[in-house]
Amino acid sequence: MTQVIQKKLNDSVIARWAALILVALMMFFAYMFVDVMSPLKSLVESNLGWNSTVFGTYAASEYFLNVFCFFLIFAGIILDKMGIRFTGILSASLMVLGAAVKFMAITEWFAATELCQWLNSWWPELPGNAKMACLGFMIFGCGCEMAGTTVSKSIAKWFKGKEMALAMGIEMAIARLGVFAVMWIAPIVSNKFDASVVAPVGFCTALLLIGLICYSVFAIMDSKFDKQLIAAGEMNEEASEEEFRISDLGKIFSSKMFWLVALLCVLYYSAIFPFQRFAPNFLETTLGIGADEASQLFSFFPILAMVLTPFLGAFIDYKGKGASMLMLGAIIMICCHLSFAFLLPMFPSKTFAMLLILVLGVSFSLVPAALWPSVPKIIDAKILGSAYCLIFWIQNIGLFLTPIMIGATLNSTGGYTVPMIIFSSFGVLAFFIGVYLKIEDKRKGYGLELPNVKK
Repeated sequence: MTQVIQKKLNDSVIARWAALILVALMMFFAYMFVDVMSPLKSLVESNLGWNSTVFGTYAASEYFLNVFCFFLIFAGIILDKMGIRFTGILSASLMVLGAAVKFMAITEWFAATELCQWLNSWWPELPGNAKMACLGFMIFGCGCEMAGTTVSKSIAKWFKGKEMALAMGIEMAIARLGVFAVMWIAPIVSNKFDASVVAPVGFCTALLLIGLICYSVFAIMDSKFDKQLIAAGEMNEEASEEEFRISDLGKIFSSKMFWLVALLCVLYYSAIFPFQRFAPNFLETTLGIGADEASQLFSFFPILAMVLTPFLGAFIDYKGKGASMLMLGAIIMICCHLSFAFLLPMFPSKTFAMLLILVLGVSFSLVPAALWPSVPKIIDAKILGSAYCLIFWIQNIGLFLTPIMIGATLNSTGGYTVPMIIFSSFGVLAFFIGVYLKIEDKRKGYGLELPNVKK
């Protein structure tokens, strides 16, 4: 009987990896919804009457509530107080609700309503349907960012002392597959419904419902896991250790390592996710190709990241060198964005563009694979959820401001050279912060360069 109690659910290879797949599927569908309108930018402008500034404002709205209403900070507190089951189901439900509002906003039905006409009457630079779509994207963004931190803490719990970086790498790979999928599926669904923007958004909204179901199944598994922890005498000890207090947030804000990781995160991701919103249109205008072909070309961006991230996670688990990977990823990103700015317009080749996109994907595998498993090394477990959420909150500030800046720059310059220079400058700053992070790690011995698996 003692042996049965000691063998917990996460000791089973099948069980813990099944749990990973369930939470990763939720993020896969979330990533699809995030970028569902990216390959349709030209169509959105013609069908909905938006310009680049409006599109940039819409893209930024995903992060508005997280940044200015501090939702992500509250999300961290909710996560540490209520646990991964409650928080995960709440986040998935918010994503479905926000997606439904955005879906309604871009329909012809909503455009004919008095509400839309009233929304058109104030701040006319942003159409009424865009305002409502932004509201829906804000609600979705609250759920999506909360889900990201919840999944990270879920993996940290289920893979504690096991293949944590590998598991996080595979989760990120599955999530990024959503970017690849939507770059192909959104134009296909749109063409099936007479160049519709509404149909792809509705399709991805339905997939988010499936994601909610997947996480609900995981919650049942996690409940059983907790019962095993209690039976093994581990839950009470863990619970007392992880009792959360608001005052613990001060420990996070006073940590120099936290701020270095957070600043590196915001700079790096501000050069990646906002770029994804504009990349299909950038390729369309730079290479002189159709929107469908441009989105399909960019869809290969996450391919190398999907393939490499799990292997890089395993490398970090067994060999280490996390801080060095952060620096290398920043260098690769700088080179790619500068090439997009200057070399690709001079040599407008689809093959060259594909090469740059794939290499950028290598950067997108190096940095996240090293970044997220590093956080538990510098932050206590009892405030880990809040730490992740605070990092995401700081990251969201950049993700909110950058699309607005890029959209306005694009409108004023009429080309993508300056926006690409802006993206590359973020990489330069991220590199120098990575250097400082490695110096601090060497001085204080946090173990960012050391393997995760203890021999």
